[in-house]
Amino acid sequence: MTLIEKKSFDDGRRVTINDISDATGIHRATLSKMINAPGCNVTLDTIDRLCKFFQVPVEQIIEHIPDK
Repeated sequence: MTLIEKKSFDDGRRVTINDISDATGIHRATLSKMINAPGCNVTLDTIDRLCKFFQVPVEQIIEHIPDK
């Protein structure tokens, strides 16, 4: 289950990218890029805002995958 799905379930309503953007101040295009282009470059501030929004530790937002 993704964080968006879990938040939707917990809140009892569908949570959209627009909801996340409005609540965090992260531009919708940035959120869309993060969802659709894994490995894209995001700032630590963006990660921090998402951690606060979803109320999860950083390791639930990002994963380090070493180069081959």
